[in-house]
Amino acid sequence: MASINTANRSTRFFPSHTHHTATSWTRSHHIATLSLVLTTFFLTRLYDHSLRYCSSLYGNSFADVNRQYDGVVRFGDSGGWPERGYGTHLNLKIYVYDENEIEGLKLLLYGREGKISPEACIKGQWGTQVKIHRLLLQSRFRTRKKDEADLFFVPSYVKCVRMMGGLNDKEINQTYVKVLGQMPYFRLSGGRSHIFVFPSGAGAHLFKSWATYLNRSIILTPEGDRTDKRDISAFNTWKDIIIPGNVDDGMTANGARLVDPLPLSKRKYLANFFGRAQGKVGRLQLIELAKQFPDKLESPELKFSGPDKLGRMEYFKHLSNAKFCLAPRGESSWTLRFYESFFVECIPVLLSDQVELPFQNVVDYTHISIKWPSTRIGPELLDYLESIPDKDIENMIVQGRKVRCLWVYAPESEPCSAFNGILWELQKKVRQFHQSMETFWLHNGSIVNRDLVEFRKWKPPMPLP
Repeated sequence: MASINTANRSTRFFPSHTHHTATSWTRSHHIATLSLVLTTFFLTRLYDHSLRYCSSLYGNSFADVNRQYDGVVRFGDSGGWPERGYGTHLNLKIYVYDENEIEGLKLLLYGREGKISPEACIKGQWGTQVKIHRLLLQSRFRTRKKDEADLFFVPSYVKCVRMMGGLNDKEINQTYVKVLGQMPYFRLSGGRSHIFVFPSGAGAHLFKSWATYLNRSIILTPEGDRTDKRDISAFNTWKDIIIPGNVDDGMTANGARLVDPLPLSKRKYLANFFGRAQGKVGRLQLIELAKQFPDKLESPELKFSGPDKLGRMEYFKHLSNAKFCLAPRGESSWTLRFYESFFVECIPVLLSDQVELPFQNVVDYTHISIKWPSTRIGPELLDYLESIPDKDIENMIVQGRKVRCLWVYAPESEPCSAFNGILWELQKKVRQFHQSMETFWLHNGSIVNRDLVEFRKWKPPMPLP
């Protein structure tokens, strides 16, 4: 009964107001609402201004990147590069070792006679070793003070040097050991703070003793599963970073490119594969498949010397003449053809079961590529590809066009580039505190070695593990 009486009193209360009182209350409500709208408007403008200011400071506008990628890339709640584990902006200090400060470092850059040119190395499949070095030298995140560095970059063009006869395997191994023994900060962190680029399928195996010396270091490589004859992988998911391969600059540069994509209706072939057979089962199967279905699949036995060798432009023209670019594994799982396909706008079809791709925590590759079992290479593959409607192919091309900037080694001033992606990944590797089995610390915070010698008094060369 009490609740009923209360309800009755409430019902009698409202009619007792005069018309003037009701009107006055309504005007007050309108004024308050208008004030709220104006406040929201100005706060929104202030936030937009703040976001633009942050973008000018850090070169990565989350809003811009989010618009650019749309649904292809999976972002955090803040938009742009995921905030979880990365932070809201780049805040790195990277020290780049100078070629003259450490004896032996020049050998890893130019060979025993010093005649190998970086320009020759930057143009090849493994040119990332030169590009990343140069981009770091120009980066606003570079520091010239070792004491304040979060990370240390060790420049080396060792893959190119080896391929051009500048050093043999034994010399490479000896030189790395000599170089590392002259780096106190490498010893201080047990190698955790140091970055190395190994841009080929061999990965860190180019340095035969990598397992002893670089088992804690950060390795940048396009190869995630490379193993030697003892089945030992040099890639560690928790510390190493998969990077994109080095696509020819003539295809990635803004403006005119070597080859423009063809409309789907003008492409002669359903699919193609252009690469050396290398005695690999999957590649040999594709070459045989092309002989059975020459009107659907183009896969010639390429010549890599002589008058029949394909030039750069001819190679990309052939790639652009199919709807799908097949990317089987070769000596290792990664394949440059996967990245090249985005710039001729054919859909990459991965035929490499163990392949690892860059920025997988950001990019959703199901929108822009196909991965097909390498054990099912045959007419079934061509039938499947032929069943895909052109409208679906066009949509995948559009999505791939949005994300391919992540394969371009452009300056960090570009909001989307391979280099910026690598910087974000490196930021996750930064540790506030470093230690190794050979470092110790005292009550006053000083770092000492096993002989209780303070770090500032360490003198190279120092024995390594």
